[in-house]
Amino acid sequence: MRVGIIAALAGELKPLVKGWDCVTTLTPKSKKWMLRRGEDVWIAVCAGMGAEAARRAFSEAERDGALEMVLSVGWAGALTEEVSAGTAHVPTMVIDALTGEQFTLTEGNRKWRLVTTPQVADSREKARLAATYPGAMLVDMEAATLARLAAMRGIPVLCVKGVSDAVGATLPDLNPFISRSGHLRTLSFLASIALQPRYWPALVHLGQNSARSAEAMRDLILELMEEKNVEKFIRTGSV
Repeated sequence: MRVGIIAALAGELKPLVKGWDCVTTLTPKSKKWMLRRGEDVWIAVCAGMGAEAARRAFSEAERDGALEMVLSVGWAGALTEEVSAGTAHVPTMVIDALTGEQFTLTEGNRKWRLVTTPQVADSREKARLAATYPGAMLVDMEAATLARLAAMRGIPVLCVKGVSDAVGATLPDLNPFISRSGHLRTLSFLASIALQPRYWPALVHLGQNSARSAEAMRDLILELMEEKNVEKFIRTGSV
């Protein structure tokens, strides 16, 4: 089986792909790793934040052959206090806030909702999303696009999200510093943050939570790779 693991940023995949083969890509500003295990080929790709970058990463993942399953992997923000930063979760329903489309990832009874938006959601936007989509737990920027691409190809899609920021986290607005290719313009962002020390503690926590949740996502994916039990995986709440 050929499985595509699609993320936005290299940091989301770093704990997972340690020791994997690094593969040359044709897509600018993208990174790709591959692991062959028995008859299975696992292909991890990141190409930036947002829908367009997700499409580029998907295309890169299937460049050498059709995928038979897709994992949407990466950091997400919490929409409820029930979800703690630094943990990892397996959503079973993805909602595209831009189009209203809903993608159900399992036929089971567990309904754990993730909302995909075109921009990074701040605390005010999180509150609006939580009110608009009752029961929604997380927000990201790529899952709906990947679910749509998988549906177009008639292949299953799973979702693994690590919580980088709690529902009440007060963070600077990242959106002005995200390039058209979906990458953070780091130098400009750091220059701006240097003049806003009130955000420094929150950014330290963001980095710590992101690292912890990336490791938690790795653990879930490694278990899936070892056991190949999709039904058990989809029932996973958090780690």
